[in-house]
Amino acid sequence: MAHAVGTAAARAPWRRYVELTKPRVVALMVFTVAVGMMLAAPQGVPWRVGLFGTAGIAMLACSAAALNHLIDRRVDAVMARTRARPLPSGTLQSVQAAAFAAVLGAGGTALLVAFTNNLCAVLTLASLVGYAGVYSLFLKRSTPQNIVIGGAAGAAPPLLGWVAVTGHLDAGGIVLFLIILVWTPPHFWALAIHRRDDYARAALPMLPVTHGVPFTCRRILGYTLLLWAVSLLPVAIGMAHLPYLVGAAVLGGRFTWLAWRLRQDTRLAMPVFRFSIAYLAALFALLLVDHWFTPGGG
Repeated sequence: MAHAVGTAAARAPWRRYVELTKPRVVALMVFTVAVGMMLAAPQGVPWRVGLFGTAGIAMLACSAAALNHLIDRRVDAVMARTRARPLPSGTLQSVQAAAFAAVLGAGGTALLVAFTNNLCAVLTLASLVGYAGVYSLFLKRSTPQNIVIGGAAGAAPPLLGWVAVTGHLDAGGIVLFLIILVWTPPHFWALAIHRRDDYARAALPMLPVTHGVPFTCRRILGYTLLLWAVSLLPVAIGMAHLPYLVGAAVLGGRFTWLAWRLRQDTRLAMPVFRFSIAYLAALFALLLVDHWFTPGGG
């Protein structure tokens, strides 16, 4: 514990604020925002919407992440994975995190209102409230279905990118939302299996803690099968074509195979977790490549 706190204290002050934003998570979210924008605009995304819309959504995502750090600071202090974070380690104070989140939230909202549209701004704020408020404050502490319900907030980015360009909800944006919504439980539960002792120590009702690892593995397999089907919806609605279909089928098969093996060897929890991240990035990259290079796709 002392080593972790000492390492955290040695970081440059600006790095502590960057850590509050969960930059790796937000980077993947921003990529899906950009894909959502480009799929929604076959003739090209207006540069102001692309630049400032993406920045605004990213700033609100960073604000939500900082609020999550603030809300979970006491829980983070008892978990090995998170005890070196800026708030539990004492390298930042709660008031600093709150002020940082407020500035990011206000700035991001202003950009969205000025350069996108009101619906995009409202939906992005709703996703912030859903993640930092509903999920972090209530669902995470009250039900093992927390990530199933709360995952809606994390699934919003590509839909937000779509709405930033179009100003309204369409089937394409909703399909992108559904892909991440169904992807979230197997992604998170794989990590929860690996860190189940931490979650038990923090008294958080994560599925491997409340229902056991074998049950969680079966649920992961079920969701990967569902994800395999949902990932083909872009083809069903004419948003993607054969190159995407082939790639999505291969990626889904690999994810399902890993989930099947996880039932037999729980040491694969972290490989499944890491693959799930690569899976989502590759799936959205496939959508983009298909959009650009398939005749009639872009």
